[in-house]
Amino acid sequence: MHLFLYIDKLFRKSIVIHFFALCFLLLIFQGVHAAPQRVISTSPAITEILFALSVGNKVVGVTDFCSYPKEACILPSIGGPLNPSTETWISLKPDLIIIQEDSKIIQKNANIFKIPSLMVSVSNLKDILISIQAIADALEIPEIGRQLTDKIKIKINNYRIQLKQLKPRQVLMLLSDTNDPSRDLYAVGRETFLNELLTIAGGENVLPHTMAKYPKISKEFIIAKSPEIIIEIGPKSNLSNDGILVRKKAWGKYPTLRAVKNDRLYFIGADYILIPGPRLVNILDDLTRNIHPELFSNQSVKKQATVTQ
Repeated sequence: MHLFLYIDKLFRKSIVIHFFALCFLLLIFQGVHAAPQRVISTSPAITEILFALSVGNKVVGVTDFCSYPKEACILPSIGGPLNPSTETWISLKPDLIIIQEDSKIIQKNANIFKIPSLMVSVSNLKDILISIQAIADALEIPEIGRQLTDKIKIKINNYRIQLKQLKPRQVLMLLSDTNDPSRDLYAVGRETFLNELLTIAGGENVLPHTMAKYPKISKEFIIAKSPEIIIEIGPKSNLSNDGILVRKKAWGKYPTLRAVKNDRLYFIGADYILIPGPRLVNILDDLTRNIHPELFSNQSVKKQATVTQ
């Protein structure tokens, strides 16, 4: 009898010891795999995603081109994609650097200095949403990532539903890299997230599928296509009323263009217009308002709120 009691006592003691040993190992494991606390962003889109996920306090470095939100503007800059400052990287002591898949130089340097990195893609809407969730997962806030992506999906779907019955308008979207329409201009092609938003907004890109993502097109091409609507986007499209009149006058040299004839020339210079990040719903809203302004005059489509933290 005493033997059985002794064995039982040893068994119980063994369970307690193993329990505490397991707890100790779990603590060690959590310490090794703790969520990143010092993150470097290597693009405006990544920076905006991080702040929209409410982890801007963990961002220690951004690029020269990151200008939103305002809290990001005061952070140390690591330079640009083509001229990153590795000295700055080291001084910031990051435990994660998030890189867009086309940033080969940054990825190479991250590998050389053995900085943990996360590669993401923002080339289309699907990739943008996947990248938001991937960043949230890496920072161990998966639920916040799901909440943000769900919010974006719902707002995009609202536009799809309200616009699907409308006849698409023939649209030419131009990057405002020049103020002279008589020169060759860069356009937004079909294999871009901007074209996806254009399509949802009730537009149809006049560029064929065979063209590059952002091809250079001639004035002869524009005249031949004669789009119903021309939308110039980018920093140089942030124009005053007088500036818009000057630009429209320049386009007036081509009176046969349907967009010129019907005064369907639009200019979007918002700071988010070229950034494939959480504020893409704002881009969608701007495009819809220019392509189908009649919907807004009837208040059929309400302006969507900015998707930020």
